[in-house]
Amino acid sequence: MYSDGQEGGGPDRHRGAEDVLGEGRVVRVDLGSEDSERASRLWWDADADDYHRTHAGFLGVDAEDGDFLWCPEGLREADAQLLGPASGLAGMRILEVGCGSAPCARWLAAQGAEVVGLDLSMAMLRRGARAMAHGRPVPLIQAGAERLPVRSQSFDAVCSSFGAVPFVADSAGLMREAARALRPGGRWVFSVNHPMRWVFPDDPGPLGLTAAVPYFDRAPYVEVDDTGRPIYVEHHRTIGDRVREITAAGMVLEDIVEPEWPEHLEREWGQWSPLRGRIFPGTAIFCCRKPE
Repeated sequence: MYSDGQEGGGPDRHRGAEDVLGEGRVVRVDLGSEDSERASRLWWDADADDYHRTHAGFLGVDAEDGDFLWCPEGLREADAQLLGPASGLAGMRILEVGCGSAPCARWLAAQGAEVVGLDLSMAMLRRGARAMAHGRPVPLIQAGAERLPVRSQSFDAVCSSFGAVPFVADSAGLMREAARALRPGGRWVFSVNHPMRWVFPDDPGPLGLTAAVPYFDRAPYVEVDDTGRPIYVEHHRTIGDRVREITAAGMVLEDIVEPEWPEHLEREWGQWSPLRGRIFPGTAIFCCRKPE
């Protein structure tokens, strides 16, 4: 979750979004698909510029061929090869869900893959289009993730690096959509906040080491503006919830990767920090396959 429970959020908040949308008030209420999508579009459109001022360099947004990082711990697809050997990416059709400004999609394209990036935030996609002006272009689609506007069995892999999965109300439906888009034998790999992080405040320091929210409390974290309009939402699922969503969609869960904090990395990103990262995992990467 993204807050220490106080109004205005924790250290991962970006002032640009608050300048546009106002300071959010935290509530714990059920929020359906339509309201969740609307809130996420509002937030990421408002936050895009500030987000990139803070993180574009780390993510490789303006690198000629982009970069593919799975998480704030700095795990790269070039090293992890969770979508398969880098030498085998050429010619693969890959869909990135929640691509943001698409550095991951551009990196995959640089390896020879045929890539499509999808995101609901037009501001994020515009930032990606600007980066492509002096780099490798990939097709980008503005759409939500619960109803993917793609043909069935049209991709060899679907991926999401901290993209749409935590922000949709019907994540089980997203799993079914990923399975539908995949050809038999295709991979679905996505990274999210490690579910155990839900219990801790969003603080990279000692305050972030004390559990504050029950792990099994699935009420979404929501911020609302002065009128009560939701402007940010994040949905929590336990590890078991994720496993059941994946298997109910007809896929096989092959691995859950929990990246360790690298000794050389001193960079903080919101709740991610050397202090916390060396004690418990911040990221979970679910590696799934659609049966042949």
